[in-house]
Amino acid sequence: MKPYQHIAIRECHEPLVPIPLQQFAVQHPHPYVALGAPYGDRSPYCLRQGVLARLLIAQTALQQHCPGWQIQIFDAYRPLPVQQYMVDYTLEQLVRSHQLTPDHLTAIQRQEFLAQVYQFWAVPNHNPLTPPPHSTGAAIDITLAMADGEPVDMGSPIDELSSRSYPDHYAPAATTTHPSPSHTAFHHHRQLLNQIMCQAEFYRHPTEWWHFSYGDQLWAWLKQQERGEGCVVAQYGRVEGKGGRRKDEG
Repeated sequence: MKPYQHIAIRECHEPLVPIPLQQFAVQHPHPYVALGAPYGDRSPYCLRQGVLARLLIAQTALQQHCPGWQIQIFDAYRPLPVQQYMVDYTLEQLVRSHQLTPDHLTAIQRQEFLAQVYQFWAVPNHNPLTPPPHSTGAAIDITLAMADGEPVDMGSPIDELSSRSYPDHYAPAATTTHPSPSHTAFHHHRQLLNQIMCQAEFYRHPTEWWHFSYGDQLWAWLKQQERGEGCVVAQYGRVEGKGGRRKDEG
């Protein structure tokens, strides 16, 4: 178990609602839908109502800093079957990148590769006490888009399995030599993204510059670590039942 999975969940039963996509930049088609992920009649573009309200606050804060810029939504709600599909897909891609075949791995090899995958992907756990963050409707993967609609270069793509995904990878203190102008820009953009999200009370994943959450176990654990509060609980558990419209529009 990861440390944040020990946090208690006190479910508030807030609804999962569609994201008004006209107010954000969005990739079409949804990246996991394009890969064949099994969403069924559920839309990936949904969040808990309170989480969406805070995302809109973050969007306003961004436009005060950079007029015309938008938050670009990569992924939001993710049912357990999709979580399993993406873990399997990522594992296969990782194995093939080492010129190996997934079906011919030894048990030890499989565990070693899975360990790499689980550094960035949550285990698709069916235990309601330890839900993957995205299955709660309280986590979102995002980046920034400029006024002309072009995505901002953040120094690594979302979902990359490497140290470049760590939020402070391009921080001056993490650079052994003088940082290049591009590295400085990458760090500045990551800091800007974090700043606007923090203004809306989100917390960023420790190893993923793109992942933010509000109200789930990871959020509660990060809040506890930052403030030294010993009784923080999560208010969002795994979403049960229907999860919003399947259409990729708000």
